[in-house]
Amino acid sequence: MSAIPTLDIRRYDTDRDAFVAELGAAYREWGFAGIRGHGISKELIDGAYERFRAFFALPTETKMQYHLAGTGGARGYTPFGVETAKDSKYPDLKEFWHIGREIPRDSRFADVMPPNLWPVEIAGFRDYGYGLYTALDQLGTRVLRALALHIDLPENFFEDKTDFGNSILRPIHYPPITTPDVPNVRAGAHEDINFITLLVGASAAGLEVKSRTGEWVPFTSDADTIVVNIGDMLQRLTNHVYPSTTHRVVNPPGDLARQPRYSVPFFLHPNPDVVLDPLASCITPDNPSRYSTSITSHEYLLERLREIKLA
Repeated sequence: MSAIPTLDIRRYDTDRDAFVAELGAAYREWGFAGIRGHGISKELIDGAYERFRAFFALPTETKMQYHLAGTGGARGYTPFGVETAKDSKYPDLKEFWHIGREIPRDSRFADVMPPNLWPVEIAGFRDYGYGLYTALDQLGTRVLRALALHIDLPENFFEDKTDFGNSILRPIHYPPITTPDVPNVRAGAHEDINFITLLVGASAAGLEVKSRTGEWVPFTSDADTIVVNIGDMLQRLTNHVYPSTTHRVVNPPGDLARQPRYSVPFFLHPNPDVVLDPLASCITPDNPSRYSTSITSHEYLLERLREIKLA
């Protein structure tokens, strides 16, 4: 497989066995795939991007009213130059906002999943932001059904493990580079923490994925394609059958680096109390269990947030 494949998820309903085989093979090889035919409307995606761009254009002092210091950026605004890729000396060149799952405040997870903040300055931010959150959450459930079937689990295996997932929609703004020397990397090489990440409508080229042979492979999707990749929690749960692949965001050459970049990843997380022990179906003589200790998804999240300077 020489390029990261893009597959039409509508085939799950018309040619399920073939789709599951192709999608599973893509993730085993790359940890990444493009998903089209997802049914999320262009109006919702464009409307959400419009509100996110409007928020990032607000004065810094206005945005900082939504920064909750000491919370690890779980909700609201995180300013420029805070998040730092694991083992990197330099912070990423971005600012972002976090939208989380709306749950009853008497939920058993309420202490680790705080209520959302909504900027009053931007009309429609909540409707479009949470509308996109919900649509991507539902699409992620469909992808996980196919991944479950590929490793001989019941189709709905993941659903009671993600129905209260601590998932995050993260609108990101990479400001234009104004210094004379343009750094190559806007977001340092990293793997995602969660189960799967769904990236919708990246507004510029820049995403690169590290192949098994160590080469950086550009992956710029078509406008109607959502990029979906495996995160570390699913890699651990599947005993590395599905790899969490290193990726980064680089600056395009020339004047394009002087333009802002926006992207909106959705980080689909398991419920906070899910134990990430390798699944029995993913342990074989050729792939013995790689983990000897147990950890919950919330414990794992906190450990990783500390590593990237968010906690």
